[in-house]
Amino acid sequence: MTEPYRSTPVFNEKTLPAALRARHTTKAGVWGVVRVLEGKVKLTYLEPPSDLLLDPDTPGPLLPDQPHFVEPIGAMKMRVDFYNEPPGG
Repeated sequence: MTEPYRSTPVFNEKTLPAALRARHTTKAGVWGVVRVLEGKVKLTYLEPPSDLLLDPDTPGPLLPDQPHFVEPIGAMKMRVDFYNEPPGG
């Protein structure tokens, strides 16, 4: 399994930055995985449009340059792991 080269701090529903709640993208050549540690988070992909409800058993994969945003669903804890190749598992 590939290890992330960087991870964000753990955010909760109060500390989740506005930049992650608004449209943004992963960088070129960077894959991401939204990992929910507690609670639920809605991940919205903008291209192609779709939503995914994330919980501790359901991570949210992000492709390079993929526009998206996240929205907490009540109390939650999450982080984002970043990879320089497609993550396994």
